[in-house]
Amino acid sequence: MKLKSYKNNQWQQIYNGCTRWFIRSFKNHNLPVFILLVVVTAFLCVTAFPVAATIETQNIAIGVSIQNPTAQTQDLLQQGKVLYEAGQFAEAVKVLQQAVKSFGSQGNELQQAVALSNLALAYQKLGNLPPAQQAITDSLKLLEKSSNSQNLQVLAPILDIQGSIQLDLGQAEQALNTWQRAEVSYKQLGDRNGIIRDRINQAQAWQILGFYRRALTILTQLQQELQSKPNSVSKAVELRSFGNALQLAGDLNQSRQVLQQSLSIAQKLDSPQDVSAALFSLGNTAQVQQDFKGAIQFYQQAAAIAPHPISKVQAQVNQLNLLVNAGQTAAVQTLLPQIQTQLAQLPASVTTIYAQINLAQSLMKFGTTPEAIAQICARALQQAENLADKRAESFALGTLGSVYEQTKQWSIAQNLTQQALNIAQTINAPDIAYRWHWQLGRLLKQQGEIEGAIASYDTAIGELQTLRSDLVVVNRDVQFSFKESVEPVYRESVELLLQFQQTHPSEPILDKARQRIEALQLAELDDFFREACINAKTVLLDTVVDKDNPTAAIVYPIILPDRLQVIVKIPKQPLRNYTVNKPQNEVEGTIKQLREYLLEPDRNEEVQALSQEVYGWLIKEIESDLKDSGVKTLVFVLDGILRNVPMAILYDGQQYLVEKYAVALSLGLQLLALKPLTQTKLNVLAAGLMQPPQGFQQQFPPLPEIKSEFDSISQAIASTTQLLDRDFNSKNLESKVNTVPFNVLHLATHGQFSSNVENTFILANDGPINVTQFDSLLRRRDRTRSEALEMLVLSACQTATGDNRATLGLAGASVKAGARSTLASLWHISDKSTAILIGEFYRELVKNEVTKAEALRRAQIKLLKDYPNYSRPGYWAPYVLVGNWL
Repeated sequence: MKLKSYKNNQWQQIYNGCTRWFIRSFKNHNLPVFILLVVVTAFLCVTAFPVAATIETQNIAIGVSIQNPTAQTQDLLQQGKVLYEAGQFAEAVKVLQQAVKSFGSQGNELQQAVALSNLALAYQKLGNLPPAQQAITDSLKLLEKSSNSQNLQVLAPILDIQGSIQLDLGQAEQALNTWQRAEVSYKQLGDRNGIIRDRINQAQAWQILGFYRRALTILTQLQQELQSKPNSVSKAVELRSFGNALQLAGDLNQSRQVLQQSLSIAQKLDSPQDVSAALFSLGNTAQVQQDFKGAIQFYQQAAAIAPHPISKVQAQVNQLNLLVNAGQTAAVQTLLPQIQTQLAQLPASVTTIYAQINLAQSLMKFGTTPEAIAQICARALQQAENLADKRAESFALGTLGSVYEQTKQWSIAQNLTQQALNIAQTINAPDIAYRWHWQLGRLLKQQGEIEGAIASYDTAIGELQTLRSDLVVVNRDVQFSFKESVEPVYRESVELLLQFQQTHPSEPILDKARQRIEALQLAELDDFFREACINAKTVLLDTVVDKDNPTAAIVYPIILPDRLQVIVKIPKQPLRNYTVNKPQNEVEGTIKQLREYLLEPDRNEEVQALSQEVYGWLIKEIESDLKDSGVKTLVFVLDGILRNVPMAILYDGQQYLVEKYAVALSLGLQLLALKPLTQTKLNVLAAGLMQPPQGFQQQFPPLPEIKSEFDSISQAIASTTQLLDRDFNSKNLESKVNTVPFNVLHLATHGQFSSNVENTFILANDGPINVTQFDSLLRRRDRTRSEALEMLVLSACQTATGDNRATLGLAGASVKAGARSTLASLWHISDKSTAILIGEFYRELVKNEVTKAEALRRAQIKLLKDYPNYSRPGYWAPYVLVGNWL
């Protein structure tokens, strides 16, 4: 099918236009601010993939008196405000430039500074950051010439704008300092609303800088202050902004509570605009929580009460997207004509453009004809060109390129994609550029230009690396945002590299593919925690196996759509790889079935059969080389669903893998230098809970054998501090963590690992301790004690049922604890067998001075061979060692 030569389309604005741009505008819908003499107007950016935000407008008087400007100049400012609010930013720039000149000729520096700040905002909206930065700098210079109360009233909102522009430029630290300075000005003015807004901005800057807990502390303090304020429209707006910030921070339950409060206040005050906006934000949060039914209802209600047509359309477009994803064809066909009719009647604006782009993206998934989608995108592109909005123009062109990609018109698609990329580079927007580099890579691959495609993927991933802190703050849903917009870039790149390797064998290419898979794992953790969580120096594992531990080999299985690729590092040998001709769906089906059988008591034969199949994939090809090289430990850097089964149970037909090798897992990254545990005296802090607290007793069974587990630890290690049952609460744990010298933290309690950070926790007597709270607790220890945490042991935790990415939570707990190693269970089993295994593990570790991986192997063999009741793999196999295996 041939498409007409439409000049635009953009399906992925949605996500990309929401990386840094979403952060800058969503960080607080009160920023950026538009100042018109005495009025500050705040705007919230539009995003649409996977969760769309709405535009909210708030007018806040700042009390600047007018120094008799001419009526004409005043009219120019009013025109600029109207054009800005209509999304006609290029026209607003022209008018505001005239206003700046007019105020300058009058010698009215205060109003000239205000006009310049408005001009900066308009430039910012166009994505023209250098002139925006210059305008805001000139504005502040004019204010600094004299100091009076009028200047102070203007200074704070102008500083808000400067902070927003700085964040757009990637200058998060400067933005933070600017907002702190603005807060000081608001304090001098006694403006509590301004102080609250700036603190929300600061919290987002702290998060981008990687200080997640500090950001959350600020937000928590703000919540307490907001609760004490009387109900007002201002309070409803501030609570909504706070709820949106909590959503970005990943505190989704709290976000929903705060947004419900904002909704309740807006309803009591009979403010339809604020009711609709709160419902819209609730829809966003529900969607991130994967409560799609609830999100649809919120969007439906938001549209029904929205006083402005564009707000109604935005809510309906979001609703449509969820209906498409849910396969509700009839509901989509009912809603779609309403959206199309309303969009056709709306005036051109940036908001309208992105609503159309969001609609186009939804329709691409719905199977609408390419011609129809191209028409929608063509209109969006035309409007973007008319408004001189380069960001929107880039998105529209790139999206149109993706439509031509779908119809296999490669050269036209490439031309449109290159145009979109050129614009993104011109306005210095890596959040958009990575998308088009990725798309260009796909198109070049289709045309057989493999080396050019590899280069495009390399550049796309380079852009993602520069965006790392920004991407993790972006509103996301694990299953749709990261999975659809970031992970494929890495995976397709690896697939391309390994394809090229087949015809151009090269160890550097293998190394690049391996490093890219490691980088994907790091990106997954960033996405899991919503912050760039690993910034320490890493140790190259090749150096470890070639020099420090030459009896260990590293195995990298990589799941590709049509095959399983395995890269292997054997000590003092070059990298090698081999291919298993098993498509992704077969690999995943086998692993899923194996995991299910492992949990069933009467499936031992099936477990061995499936384990033998996986052994054939991963080990059989190299087993003779492993034996010849004297390998004793296998370190797996696992990909995808492979993480859900323990490698120890792989079966060669006669023996399990653990009977021949010690087994460990790695992210492929080491935060701290590897150090054998045998060189360290062990001090254990052990906390355990035999009886789950009220509210969790139906979900989790008692663990009566924890006392014997603790006794066996004490017998092996003299230096042990214990917190048991009532003594094991979050307050006591924090106290002991900060006062007791320990290098092993052993937690014998129920817990859960999940792909959702909110559902990853350990259970104390006073309730669950979330993984981020756990992180905060251990970070405080790091500030007061230099002793490294050698090992974290989680002896009764489990991965969430049915969650194929739950091991992210396990890896996350390890990383956030700052532990060199983590020993944990993938599923909960008999606490009697746990007590035996844990006791054996510590005895082997101390008495025989073996590595942690070898100590675990011997403990597992003990259960397998000496305890007939626990010889089934379901009892001994779930324990995995993550990190430093020495």
